[in-house]
Amino acid sequence: MNKLERAKEAVKRLKAEYPDAMCSLDYTDPFELLVSVRLAAQCTDARVNLVTPELFKSLPDAAAFAKAPVEQVEQLIKTCGLYKTKARDLIAIGKMITEQYGGKVPEEMDELLKLPGVGRKTANLVRGDIFGKPAIVTDTHFIRFCNRMGFVATRDPYKVEMEMQKWLPPEESNNFCHRTVLHGRAVCTARKANCEACCLKEICPKKI
Repeated sequence: MNKLERAKEAVKRLKAEYPDAMCSLDYTDPFELLVSVRLAAQCTDARVNLVTPELFKSLPDAAAFAKAPVEQVEQLIKTCGLYKTKARDLIAIGKMITEQYGGKVPEEMDELLKLPGVGRKTANLVRGDIFGKPAIVTDTHFIRFCNRMGFVATRDPYKVEMEMQKWLPPEESNNFCHRTVLHGRAVCTARKANCEACCLKEICPKKI
């Protein structure tokens, strides 16, 4: 079984194992997802989901963030860690979206990457979940999974993204990334993979 065949089989098996592939961050619109992903840097999604209800109640849209005092944003997101940097980025994002994009989150990669604190991982998540674009989100679980499955031999997020574009069907790529996160938390964990309980054990080369 070559890489392409193994990738297609992995897509099939993870879809059966985790039929409800979805982002673990809570959001109701594109801007909320963008903010939540920025807050999730070096912070758990569970913690972000505890913070965002009050945050979005106080600052419901990009325009509100654009006008908010940095001290207010810092206080609202303090438990997410790196809160000073994140607060500055969120205010700057609010200003750019309000002033340059008419209050709407852009959908093109180049435009998303212009937003402060937004990298390819965030941009791909927004493009995939909000705009339905083929997207590969190089979360730590996804990178670990792809290495263990022998699809890649690098931890570099950009290289993993480019390589996996060769093996994943575009229409499946976004949901596949979500499923690898679920699988990485439940079975293929960072500390030790529970190979005996893995739905992929017959096709995994177990290189790591």
